Amino acid sequence: MSDLLAGLNPEQLRAVTWPAKSALVLAGAGSGKTRVLTTRIAWLLSTGQTSPAGVLAVTFTNKAAREMQTRLSALVPVNVRNMWIGTFHGLCNRFLRIHYRDAGLPQTFQILDSADQQAAIKRLLKSLELSDEKYPPRAVQSYINGNKEAGLRAEALPPALNPYEAKLVELYAAYDAQCRREGVVDFAELLLRSYELLSRNEALRSHYSSRFSHILVDEFQDTNRLQYAWLKLLAGERGALFAVGDDDQSIYGFRGAEVGNMRALLSDFHVAEPVRLEQNYRSMGNILNAANALIEQNDGRLGKNLWTDAGEGEKIRFYQAGSDGDEAEFIIDEVKSLHREGLALSDMAVLYRSNAQSRLLEHVLVNAQIPYRIYGGLRFFERQEIKHALAYLRLIANPDDDNALLRVINVPARGIGARSVENLQAIGREQGVSLWQAACGAGSGRTAAKIGEFVLLIERLREQSRDFSLAETISLAIDRSGLRDMYEQDKKDGEERLANLDELVNAAASFLPDQPEQALTEFLSAASLEAGEHQADAGSDALQLMTVHAAKGLEFDAVFVSGLEEGLFPHENSIMDGKGLQEERRLMYVAITRARKRLYLSSAQSRMLHGQSRYPIPSRFIDEIPGELIHSLSATVKTPVAPQQPRRAAMPRRQADNAYGLSIGQAVSHAKFGIGVVIDAEGNGEDVRLQINFAEHGVKWLDLRYAKLTPA
Repeated sequence: MSDLLAGLNPEQLRAVTWPAKSALVLAGAGSGKTRVLTTRIAWLLSTGQTSPAGVLAVTFTNKAAREMQTRLSALVPVNVRNMWIGTFHGLCNRFLRIHYRDAGLPQTFQILDSADQQAAIKRLLKSLELSDEKYPPRAVQSYINGNKEAGLRAEALPPALNPYEAKLVELYAAYDAQCRREGVVDFAELLLRSYELLSRNEALRSHYSSRFSHILVDEFQDTNRLQYAWLKLLAGERGALFAVGDDDQSIYGFRGAEVGNMRALLSDFHVAEPVRLEQNYRSMGNILNAANALIEQNDGRLGKNLWTDAGEGEKIRFYQAGSDGDEAEFIIDEVKSLHREGLALSDMAVLYRSNAQSRLLEHVLVNAQIPYRIYGGLRFFERQEIKHALAYLRLIANPDDDNALLRVINVPARGIGARSVENLQAIGREQGVSLWQAACGAGSGRTAAKIGEFVLLIERLREQSRDFSLAETISLAIDRSGLRDMYEQDKKDGEERLANLDELVNAAASFLPDQPEQALTEFLSAASLEAGEHQADAGSDALQLMTVHAAKGLEFDAVFVSGLEEGLFPHENSIMDGKGLQEERRLMYVAITRARKRLYLSSAQSRMLHGQSRYPIPSRFIDEIPGELIHSLSATVKTPVAPQQPRRAAMPRRQADNAYGLSIGQAVSHAKFGIGVVIDAEGNGEDVRLQINFAEHGVKWLDLRYAKLTPA
């Protein structure tokens, strides 16, 4: 037991050995939360307080779940594969597989990933003769998923405020009916249906709340309302909910994450005070001090202060460039310098608030011949050839899966055109059957014969799969479907695609199902769940480029946070919204705490955004970091000169007067730059820029939407 607890700091030890009751562990960035969670489970098992069957551990990614299983298996001699450790979606899938009848699902129900769900919505719109311009499939998808994640079915929604909203409610109901008919569920449905089943079935709810005496949740600040409600049902009145999270890293409000769940837990589960993990094992002191000072500006925090015994380290480097091109050149020059000093490219990351910022960085990197990777590219299970193969496998498991049939009925090409498919869809609607059932009764004629050959192909594959292993079934499907022949004839990408198909067979060969007789169904579920995560593939040494959101959970020796300007970071949509601004500040906090040893912050005095030149001021987040922590690398920056325009001297004065009450020659005050005089102006209406000569900071162009100037 002493070995298990060795090396824990006092607060980690307090969390690990917490009594058998609920707790909220406030775990700062780099404070060892994963170690605390896994050691907590190992301690509960080692001390006999529970059995492996009595533990439910919830994570947000399959990668985190696998890491927890690996660490746990090294700590205690138990079969972790049989334990309920996984993501919300993965655990709900497991639950529904066991109780599919009670949930009203077929035993072989399939999971729609995001792309499949969008395809299903497109089919629905077409069947209802609705324009996908008026009802964009992505918007309909967001509407459906948002309501599901709020725990609301179509019939439970409040009365629509207008005809458009009423039609969305109808689409939601029709989409649900289509999914039931086809025996498929989307990601949001997994959780909602699990919650509904537990809510209405008292015996089932009692069974699981008694079984799971200890429920542990990672990244609790990212839970939404439905996930928290599901956890409360499982915990019941006797269960202990051990939640680990950080309210300062709650950055997914746009996905429905509810940071208020942390305070709700304190009240609902009678937790007097959080356990705070504040010792950081990642970053140097100056980086942590900057993060602490920044996040203190937010209201309503549960409160913590990160510290380290690793020393102060280097100061944070800040560079204000003349333009966004200059900023990119500066970043790449620093990357090359660090790389020459021996730092691997993969140990460096460039972070940005918006994906659009990557274009210029990529351009400069290509010119500099520096290998880079955009974190979050297409993963294995999202590649075209893999999705084709999986569609055939889904038809083997469940031929009524319309999405799968539509994907491959004419891939490879077999003479079944769009008109033939539309005829099948019409028959399906008229008779209320799936496309497969419509295909089975396609009748006679040349096209019907082609459809019949496809039906026979799937029937033979289904029959042969009963006698073959999972890997043999997949290999057979790839060969008999014609996919292998099709890619062998592809001179451009065929070799790579064939290698991916072979790797799919390899994946199947190493797959260990919980129930061998359900191997194909479990493999397809695992593939769908993996495809739902957008993580970068491992590869050769390369500079990492990513949004700050994508950087959550990662760490690098050197981090560049670019584009630190008002309107960009913080984003312009959040500036006038207190709640939104606080989330932007938490996002900046996440960006800072990704750095282990060296942190760069940069901004530009002019930037091309959406095809227009902008002249922003530096982000307020830079001002919120104490000056003694920052080393400025900026040389004297040449102020960008805007292009000359006809009648420029007369027009700007009137525009500035009309929009903001300021005029050329007027003295103004700025919070950072002090007193200055307006010497020129550009723009129309709200989009006005002033050129100001500041006594202490020289001449600058400022965008008045963000500058907040006042008469001096």
